[in-house]
Amino acid sequence: MAFKDDYDFNLLKNEAEVLVIREMEHQIGAQAGNMCRCNECIVDIAAISLNSVKPLYRFSILGTQYASQAMTEQTYADSVKKAVKEAIVKVRKNPAHD
Repeated sequence: MAFKDDYDFNLLKNEAEVLVIREMEHQIGAQAGNMCRCNECIVDIAAISLNSVKPLYRFSILGTQYASQAMTEQTYADSVKKAVKEAIVKVRKNPAHD
């Protein structure tokens, strides 16, 4: 029997994903057509960005409050903006496809 069969991990959520995707939408939307928007490139940008920022995992109400507080901190928001910007540049220079 697998460990995941004994516990419910469905409520485990990384709130950083929400912020990164929102920031990607903002930054990529502002770059009218000068980059590839295929699924591979967009998901690569998300993955690279998420690997660069502190994760904000939550499971409970208390965890939600902690994540919400961290998301409102300017330093965290700035780190998300920077991570997305750098990921866009990296993927634009080296897309995962030919």
